[in-house]
Amino acid sequence: MIEAQAITKQFGDHPAVSDLSFRAEPGRILGLLGPNGAGKTTTIRMIMNILAPDSGAISINGHRLREEDKAIIGYLPEERGLYQKVSVVEMLTYLGELKGKSRKDLQVSIDSWLERFDLLEWKDKPINELSKGMSQKVQFIASINHDPSVILFDEPFAGLDPVSADVLTETIMELGNQGKTILFSTHITEHAERICSDILLMHKGKKIESGSLREIKSKYAGNTVILEFDGNGGFIETLPMVEQIVSYPRRVEVRLKPSAGPDELLKAVVGRITIQRFEVSAPSLHSIFVERTGVERTGLERTGSESP
Repeated sequence: MIEAQAITKQFGDHPAVSDLSFRAEPGRILGLLGPNGAGKTTTIRMIMNILAPDSGAISINGHRLREEDKAIIGYLPEERGLYQKVSVVEMLTYLGELKGKSRKDLQVSIDSWLERFDLLEWKDKPINELSKGMSQKVQFIASINHDPSVILFDEPFAGLDPVSADVLTETIMELGNQGKTILFSTHITEHAERICSDILLMHKGKKIESGSLREIKSKYAGNTVILEFDGNGGFIETLPMVEQIVSYPRRVEVRLKPSAGPDELLKAVVGRITIQRFEVSAPSLHSIFVERTGVERTGLERTGSESP
């Protein structure tokens, strides 16, 4: 378990993290979700004791981080770093041995992970011959190859193609199901919605919302409509019953005013666009963020997926 109690970190006059408290529990996946500059990486670096908080406390499994605890922690940093001249298998073996694993045990797990990520034929190749995406997968394997019980991922999907991202998603969810404590930061809302049990929504170093994904969506549930259509839907945001709108390619997520209902919106758009889908739905994390901050251009990203 990871627990942070009122942690604060300031760089000069800039408050990177302010009075932040949260708990990441075994068997659950906590997503730190927020735009670039929200304080996610600084928070993870404080957990790893790379940075010390100016105030507050962080504990791993009930106590402050100790040197011996690092053997049970897996960490994928935002800035990737692998020795370029050594082979993939040498790199993974070296990093695994630093965590206290035997070379014999590591060889079995290394081959298994390389096969899963379609890298087995690159096993004896030097790191500098790998593509950026391949190197990212190798570093991901390095963070979990020693079978840690606590895992921190900082933007783990950066640079991955969709197929590799799907394998990564499946792997993270499996690790959570094995009872591991997992915390990962992302600025991509779809990843958070697909993977996370719990969400810590951050903005300008502060917590603006937290809880289970189900609780957060239920809290903001209401008159939200997913409208997929063909045609020019630019007029929708000007309709009198619309309180907030989040636009996707060929789709909008409409938050209606408390006094309005979905039927009123449907009546207003029929005949002006060709409706492919009209669904009353829970709001997305992106729209919740916009509602809580009042900021539309946040740096949060949504993939090109058409799912809400």
